Amino acid sequence: MTAARRLAKSSVAAGAAATAWGWFEAGWVRLRSVDVPLARVAAEIRVVHLSDFHLGLPSRGRRAVERAVTWAVEREPDLVCVTGDLISRPRGEQPLRTLLERLGPTTYVVLGNHDVEHSRDPFSRAAGLSDLAPAHLLVDDSALVDVRGVRVQIVGVDPRAYRKWQSRPSRLVDQAADLRILLCHFPLVLDRIADGVFDLVLAGHMHDGQISLPLPHDKLRLAHPRTRYTVGFYRRGETVMHVSPGLGTTFVPFRFYARPEATELVLQPTR
Repeated sequence: MTAARRLAKSSVAAGAAATAWGWFEAGWVRLRSVDVPLARVAAEIRVVHLSDFHLGLPSRGRRAVERAVTWAVEREPDLVCVTGDLISRPRGEQPLRTLLERLGPTTYVVLGNHDVEHSRDPFSRAAGLSDLAPAHLLVDDSALVDVRGVRVQIVGVDPRAYRKWQSRPSRLVDQAADLRILLCHFPLVLDRIADGVFDLVLAGHMHDGQISLPLPHDKLRLAHPRTRYTVGFYRRGETVMHVSPGLGTTFVPFRFYARPEATELVLQPTR
């Protein structure tokens, strides 16, 4: 066998192995609980943050979503917050509704760009989601929730208004609330709100790059190589933002070095 043929054969094998791994990783969900100190939290509140289901297209991401929902139900959190891109094709609507029924009425949801057909993904189609009961869909709207005597306000951003710079979540703030949480699909919303208006911001959209290459001290996120907010926690003054890696996939049904994740945020008083 010539050197060229050996190289070609090795390249094909490496490509097949990478494809198989990417398919596997798309369903290999991480289930994580993290303590989050907040200045205005007087008592512990547990919030499960889920994002980017992208239901309706063939992907092991659906397996990740289903496992994440089962785990969330088992955790019995005070609140479940889902930050958009719920489906990628209309046939994902019924599985979505089944999952939201399992999560129950303490679930608060916002839409993402795929849900309203603002996407570069040629395979994505919106389904015109509206009422998602028993979950609460917030479209530039808010809800006031009592969590063991703590008044928690949850504000949700409409991705259509956000993209037009018309969304003004700060105008919905209830100053009497003990804790204020903002749900927005896009992490850059952090740059559009004043410090301290919201205690916690929850976002998604980034998929932690979805297809990433490891670097010595970080990774190269091929989908978003230069973005400011990619995954995890960001603090600005008294506001903390959590960007979820999400659970599903888009464009291609693979993840590489960017595992899907469901995250329980245990909000605690600052010590």
